[in-house]
Amino acid sequence: MKQPRSWKDPSIYLTEIHVEESCMELEYTHQILERANLPHRVIPDRSDPEGIEGEYPENLIQGKHHLLLSKNRGHFFKPCPGTREYRCCDYQVLNIGMGCPMDCVYCILQAYLNKPWLTFFVNSSDLLGEMNAAFRAEPDRFFRIGTGEFTDSMALDRITCLSPQLVEFMADKSQAVLELKTKSAVIENLRDLKHNGRIILAWSLNSTSVMQKEEIRTATLEERLAAAAQCAQWGYKLAFHFDPIIDHPGWENGYEETITRLYQLVPAEQIVWISLGALRYLPALKTIGTERFPHSRIFYQEFIEGLDNKKRYFRPRRVALYTHIYSLLKKYAAPQTCIYFCMESDEIWREVMGFTPEEKGGIPLMLDRTVNG
Repeated sequence: MKQPRSWKDPSIYLTEIHVEESCMELEYTHQILERANLPHRVIPDRSDPEGIEGEYPENLIQGKHHLLLSKNRGHFFKPCPGTREYRCCDYQVLNIGMGCPMDCVYCILQAYLNKPWLTFFVNSSDLLGEMNAAFRAEPDRFFRIGTGEFTDSMALDRITCLSPQLVEFMADKSQAVLELKTKSAVIENLRDLKHNGRIILAWSLNSTSVMQKEEIRTATLEERLAAAAQCAQWGYKLAFHFDPIIDHPGWENGYEETITRLYQLVPAEQIVWISLGALRYLPALKTIGTERFPHSRIFYQEFIEGLDNKKRYFRPRRVALYTHIYSLLKKYAAPQTCIYFCMESDEIWREVMGFTPEEKGGIPLMLDRTVNG
């Protein structure tokens, strides 16, 4: 019987690279092209890659075969685009690129972005310089930073080898930690690096059936957890994100299976935080998602419009989902692990966890304590 193809490394989905002309001046660009060993075209700066037919979002499947190497001419470093209506963790986003070779049914990038190809920013020296400037400008501030807002942090790391640059840069930055969040199992570049506890490796997890049916070209649960266990052996701190939590037939057993397996394979004491967030989406995502994935049923449930104008499950349903998953996590989690909600109200916090963030000093302080002791 033929074994299913592994998507531990989703960069194997790439078939062609496009390079902005000015990027050919950078040695880093040539290193990426050599590692990728794929056909590439040089195109004028600020122009679109050729060879991708059709209109967005119908051409997303084709577009995900194409990677554009370009320069980020805007800001690399900015606050997470949370909303004032729900509790936010004060995360800082490091923008390393746009788009993802994986294809999750619920991915919000389908509605945020309007280009089908993947983009990676090769002016990494500017990225590091911007971070240095931010740290110098606020020397007394503690920064929690992540690269997984507009792309997966590690999905292309086999060919970009960005993670060693980031780990080396962060190693002596006592005022910050950097979280690398992924649904892949691409970790080889992290081996034998002196990270000094400044790097947190994070994985998005879900019910086993959701991972199998709704997260296309992603690593399996076993592959993700094996990668996390290996990173723990290398001394990295870990985090996990159950977001989006999806209401589906058999969800109770599905999430229990995932959480049980997580704590069987991964040392609880090295998990610094775990986030919970129920499915929420911009109204435009339902149109895109149902057209691109007609087999999926996740958008065909009862939703209300939240204070942030995103569709959400009704509050009693969210409470039921959260209560079950939170109780499972508390059964196994180490005392120092911070379990928190991403973008939820004080009412939900109190009903499920028995307290509000302000009673613990606020979400930012709750998270900072886990990495600062």
